[in-house]
Amino acid sequence: MKSLLAWADRLLMAVAGLVVVVLLGTVTAGIVSRALNHPLGWTDEASGFLMVWLACLGWMLATRHGAHIRINVFQDKLPRTAWRATEVAILLSVALVGAVVAWYSVHLIRTNADMEALSLPVSAAWLYVPLLPAGIVTLLQALADLVVVLRGGADPHVQIAAPTAQDAVL
Repeated sequence: MKSLLAWADRLLMAVAGLVVVVLLGTVTAGIVSRALNHPLGWTDEASGFLMVWLACLGWMLATRHGAHIRINVFQDKLPRTAWRATEVAILLSVALVGAVVAWYSVHLIRTNADMEALSLPVSAAWLYVPLLPAGIVTLLQALADLVVVLRGGADPHVQIAAPTAQDAVL
């Protein structure tokens, strides 16, 4: 399973890198065409689509690697049982957010499926497509982290152990 996840992570990074290159090319084409006084009308909309895709790919990568900003100042001062309870609540909340994003993205995709983008020959739904895997990855990663915490582990993305009762006294 770990090798499959590692392969999926590498694929995700490769796709994100490709989207960065395509975005850079698209923005450059727009700038150069404007400088030559023959603007390409599709570059702005394509850049917008690519930015949404890149943001969602970055979101998925950050979720998989535990790289989102998180401030544990108060949680880390709690005794181990309270720490675990708050961690469970946080992870359940994150899973809920992922589920809501995935669920609502299906609605957005279906609502916009029959609309065409203004300057591109694609459906406007493609703007919302990356929200679905981003929500699913968030949901699944939160549930996987929840399993680790419920089995007695610390925060799965932090290398230090969860606080003990003795730490709370200090």
